[in-house]
Amino acid sequence: MANLQKKISLPFYMLLSLPSTAMGFGLSVQISALSWILSTKYHLAIDEVGFVWLAGPLAGIVGQLLAGIISDKIWFLGGRRRPLIIIGGIVAAGMLFLLPRLDLISTALGMEDIMFVALTVALGLDLAINIGFNPTRSIIADVTPEGEARTKGYTIMQTVSGFFGVSAYFIALVWGKENLIYIGMAVMLAFNLLPVFFIAEPRSLAPVETKTASEGTTNFKQLIFIYLANAFTWLGVQTMFVYLYAYLKGRMGIQNEQEMGQIIDVSFLILNTVGFILPALALAPLTKRVGRTRVHAIAIGIMSLSYFSILGLASSPLTMYIVMALLGIGWAAVVSLPFAIASEYVSADKMGLYMGIFNLSVVIPQLVVSGIFGKIFKGAANLDIIFVICGVSLGISALLWGFAVKDKKVG
Repeated sequence: MANLQKKISLPFYMLLSLPSTAMGFGLSVQISALSWILSTKYHLAIDEVGFVWLAGPLAGIVGQLLAGIISDKIWFLGGRRRPLIIIGGIVAAGMLFLLPRLDLISTALGMEDIMFVALTVALGLDLAINIGFNPTRSIIADVTPEGEARTKGYTIMQTVSGFFGVSAYFIALVWGKENLIYIGMAVMLAFNLLPVFFIAEPRSLAPVETKTASEGTTNFKQLIFIYLANAFTWLGVQTMFVYLYAYLKGRMGIQNEQEMGQIIDVSFLILNTVGFILPALALAPLTKRVGRTRVHAIAIGIMSLSYFSILGLASSPLTMYIVMALLGIGWAAVVSLPFAIASEYVSADKMGLYMGIFNLSVVIPQLVVSGIFGKIFKGAANLDIIFVICGVSLGISALLWGFAVKDKKVG
């Protein structure tokens, strides 16, 4: 075990963050490029784009649950999380390589309709990211003690991951989306393959012991509330990710595809800039004073109000950017605090399994967004409904986080 791991120092936290950063960077590439490339280069309709995005939640249901169960049980290459992190990184890099070549693949296979190829590549990319995401989060809980140290691990993870997420949108703006895809391949490979060989995983993981049956029941109920609260969060967030381009195109009347792509990239760059700065700078100190769930509920509430403000304010790129900065407050909490909160109620020896189950609170909303909302939005006379759904969903989530979920006292 390296000295920096024994001391649980800042360099170790940063090293521990790199595999999750790689998966997050791959997701940022997907968010930046997938809807845009499908609608502009391959000319798919809004409901067809949503249908392709179905690959993500489908892959998540299978991939993260399976990865979680396997990573709790196996021991290979000196770790239980390590093998799946490596496999996920390699496969994801390969799928990114294929993304700009969907038409060539379709032609080579003699297919006139590109949908099958698009779905296959998207499914492969999402499956790889989902296989890797679970172990990259679980390994943080594996090697950090409960309480403040673990919260610090997840907040630093989001700071590092968020910085690279912002970089993804900046790269797309400066060098274009196809160059972003190639850089994404390099990041996926480097950040997944190198750090895991410098992180010593514990050979055995101790279960969380409950003093009474009542305490065990309470833990189970809290996990249910956490899942529900997180599900409503992602119902709204994923709606924005998938359909923002359609809303902006209809609201602002921008027909130039390059200009629209740049507006979306700047929007997500701002969102992720706030999202990576706040966790370590503001959220972590606040959680020490008022508790993680309360801080999270407030941040989600701000995000809900910000979604509603889009309906009245986002009539130009500038006003959209201002709203995105406000949304970043909630996004900073979404990508850092729920994992730390949920991990306190989970036995260490079943962390992968429960993180896989926790992921259902992300992927089931994604199924609804991609499989149902696309058809609704296609026939809608006014696309304001997109952000009405976002605002209502985040409002329900904020209430659940604020009144149903409680911080677990450690020690």
